[in-house]
Amino acid sequence: MRSSRFIFAAVASCASIASAQTQQAAPRLVITPAQQIVVSGDSLQLHAQLLDASGKPVPNARISFRPAGGFFEASIDTMGLVRSGTVGTLPVAAIAMVPGEKPVIQRFEVAMVAGPAARIDVSPKPTRLLPGQRLRLDASVYSGKNDLRSDRVQWSSSAPAVVRVSADGALQAVASGKAVVTATAGSATTGIPVEVVAGQVASVDVVPARAQVRTGDVVRFKAVVKDAAGREISGLTPSWLFTPGKGIVDPDGAFVAYEPGTYQVTANFGSRTADAVVTAADRDVKRPVKVVGKLLRSAFPTGELWIHPNGNVAYLTTELGGDRVYTVDISNPGSPAVVDSVILNARGINDVMTTPDGNYAVMTREGAADRKNGIVIFDTHDALHPKQISEFTEGVTGGVHSTFIHQQPKFGTHIFLTNDGTGELNIIDINDPVHPRMAGKWAPPQSGAGRSLHDIDVQNGLLYASWWNDGLVILDVGNGIKGGTPSAPKMVSQFKYDLNALYRDVEKEGGKGFIRGTHTAWRYRNYVILADEVFGNEPAQALFGGGAARAHGRLHVVDVSDIEHPKPVAWYEPEYGGVHNVWVAGDTLYMGAYNAGFKAFDISGELRGDLRAQGREIGEFMTGDPGGKIPNAAMAWGVVVNKKDGLAYVNDVNSGLWALRIEPKPKPVP
Repeated sequence: MRSSRFIFAAVASCASIASAQTQQAAPRLVITPAQQIVVSGDSLQLHAQLLDASGKPVPNARISFRPAGGFFEASIDTMGLVRSGTVGTLPVAAIAMVPGEKPVIQRFEVAMVAGPAARIDVSPKPTRLLPGQRLRLDASVYSGKNDLRSDRVQWSSSAPAVVRVSADGALQAVASGKAVVTATAGSATTGIPVEVVAGQVASVDVVPARAQVRTGDVVRFKAVVKDAAGREISGLTPSWLFTPGKGIVDPDGAFVAYEPGTYQVTANFGSRTADAVVTAADRDVKRPVKVVGKLLRSAFPTGELWIHPNGNVAYLTTELGGDRVYTVDISNPGSPAVVDSVILNARGINDVMTTPDGNYAVMTREGAADRKNGIVIFDTHDALHPKQISEFTEGVTGGVHSTFIHQQPKFGTHIFLTNDGTGELNIIDINDPVHPRMAGKWAPPQSGAGRSLHDIDVQNGLLYASWWNDGLVILDVGNGIKGGTPSAPKMVSQFKYDLNALYRDVEKEGGKGFIRGTHTAWRYRNYVILADEVFGNEPAQALFGGGAARAHGRLHVVDVSDIEHPKPVAWYEPEYGGVHNVWVAGDTLYMGAYNAGFKAFDISGELRGDLRAQGREIGEFMTGDPGGKIPNAAMAWGVVVNKKDGLAYVNDVNSGLWALRIEPKPKPVP
């Protein structure tokens, strides 16, 4: 189920220590090694010594280390041993204590960098060219752990008389023949076989020659080259471009217009070109959003929302010190009302979900007073009055952030949950919900320190895991594609991307060590929609301290039609606010966009490029309220669409629960 991570207390406390530290005269802390750099996946032992004004060691100084910022990418113990899980930055504070003296604090950063180059991906990969053609090749260099590197790639051609390639990847077909263009970075190389075809080109055409679309629609063009005999010269790779306006055209000839207008799309073969014309009309999907009802909550920040399959009851959790889940009667959506609640030994209940038949529910626990977190299972035959029937804490006492209940005829009912303590996926068999039992567990083999599984979606025996730094991981848990079962998941594929590069502006805002990771996933048709959770350092401290906070983040659309080779094809990033939990009903994507409130998007048809620029936004609503826990400050967590009434129920951290309706498109004025 879609969820959010609310654990940052250690960061806030240490950051406040560091910010209070004034310029020190003497004594001073000296950290070794002088350059604090470690390769992702490796460890680094830090040492510190307290020196007096004359440079001599201070006797009786006790020195310890602690994290002073983000902790999702690595860990450090009090003795200074850093265990790096992925690329990023680990802010650290070294603290020296001398009896009778003020503590001396030195704040510094450990850089975690990608390992040696292991592979190079080149795009596009031309196979056949015409003499005189030019193409620009791009190369991405990755480590063995799929971390992106910034190496300068060296280019070469095995036959420069056939194909020349410049130092920046500009390729030129010179004369007929065959060559291999090679990209090299360190010990990693990749070769692209290229054939230059000699032939008398009689005609070049682009099909279709004309197209009328809406903004956001994908038009797939093909360049057809024929010789004097009318035979097609197949397999040629053109350069595609378009003019004027805003849009995108991919190396495979897929074009998307972002704005209404007329576009000329060109296939270029050097001295020969051909054009097509695209006329794009406004997508015209804007619709008003109306408030049907709301339930303000201010005792605790509001957390997750789930609607019982009967469509009449909603479960609303509490966070940031909250210890209860409200049962809300929504049979009259205009007047939602709390009817009952359950109180758990927790300081945050991040997730709640029922079985498909609605007879049982699972709720998660974090921050329990006795440190026995885990999950609690309830009987919900009486949906408004859940009754606890069991709990499960074995191996998950460190906390459970998110769960997903999945039923399969062959294997029965299982809870797939995130283990806060280990970063693993744990699978709990609840075919007998009174006696839950551990059925299996799984974690990415390449990840270790700082590993964090954040959210889970399971559809048709395939599990889509948001593994924070490890991106999207797809597992077979009963589908059969890889022979996996709930007790023995099997890896299908992974989609990992460069979070540091993507959110460089957030780092500039508040420094390194900020929160950023793959937060949630949702399978829709041949796509998986991913949302990143991103907060700068100061906003994160404000959020987890109960204050207003500015969020960031991007929505990724990943094509999984070839599920063993996921590839990104589209994205959405708000001008203000973040992207958090999503819900898809029909061809509409609903989203809790944190500061940007509630948003709904048209995701019909093929998806390519920048979804916001294409005018796909249907409607929005700012969910702040004067009576909220933080007045007039939207912080929309997520959305659940009720099948019974078709309304979008939005849970907002600061204000509670909203029932919204997307109204029909207004009739044109005669």
